Amino acid sequence: MHINISKSETGNNKGSSGQLVNYLEKENRLLYEQNRQLVPEYWFNHESQEIQPYQVRYDIDHNVDRLSRDEAKFFLVNISPSENELLFLKEEFGEEGALQQLKQYANQVMDEYARNFKKDKVQNNRDILYYGKVESHRYYTHKDEEVKQGLAKRGEQKPGEQMHVQIIVSRKDITDSIRLSPLNNSRGKNIAHSLKVGQFDRVAFKQSAERKFDQIFDYDRELKETFKYANTLKHGNYEQKLELKEMEQKERHLKQQKKLVDDQNLKQQARMQNKKQGRSLKLGEVR
Repeated sequence: MHINISKSETGNNKGSSGQLVNYLEKENRLLYEQNRQLVPEYWFNHESQEIQPYQVRYDIDHNVDRLSRDEAKFFLVNISPSENELLFLKEEFGEEGALQQLKQYANQVMDEYARNFKKDKVQNNRDILYYGKVESHRYYTHKDEEVKQGLAKRGEQKPGEQMHVQIIVSRKDITDSIRLSPLNNSRGKNIAHSLKVGQFDRVAFKQSAERKFDQIFDYDRELKETFKYANTLKHGNYEQKLELKEMEQKERHLKQQKKLVDDQNLKQQARMQNKKQGRSLKLGEVR
């Protein structure tokens, strides 16, 4: 599970959200060009799954009381399940069911987002203003190695499972009175600053969102799929990486043990089945 918080996909979050909203409507525009009868993919939140883009822009752009022109007005939360996670959802719920489950999960993630600020008046997703949009594809850009090497063209769809959620969330809470910044690096050390914008531990947020996925869907996550694994490889010290290697070895050993037990159980079942068939044949001969 990859979750990222940024200023905006279009690079500017200090003005209107209109440019970002329009950018995230790109798949609907493509669908409309291909088939005007297709139902568009609407925006959603915890209250509705049929929200129009103009409402998203209006609400975000009008929830900016006392924010200066140089302050951020909104942020973008990207929720990108891995290919394994998406295949798991589709196997469990089907294509359309997986999409609906991903929306529900995204609402749960925004619960964790709200709680992570540790503010008394911001307890869950009902206390924040946000709108999500499911995208089914990703597209090559000039930054991708495949484009640089001439293996793919800019704008072409990337292969594989690419469904993900983009969420625009207001800088202000639902009452337009409390400033909230998920890019704030304070973790309570600067008391005055934390009181103003709220504490937000991005590592804790990503880990809680990952746990929420596993709890909701009963997903058996391997060590290499965890945020802790990726974060330790990137930022961990020698001791932490050594501990990770030991955890990998332990997990590998447990898998081998489980496979051994499973194989033994299968052999036992086969022997029992052969015995039953043998008894049946003897009874037939007696008759």
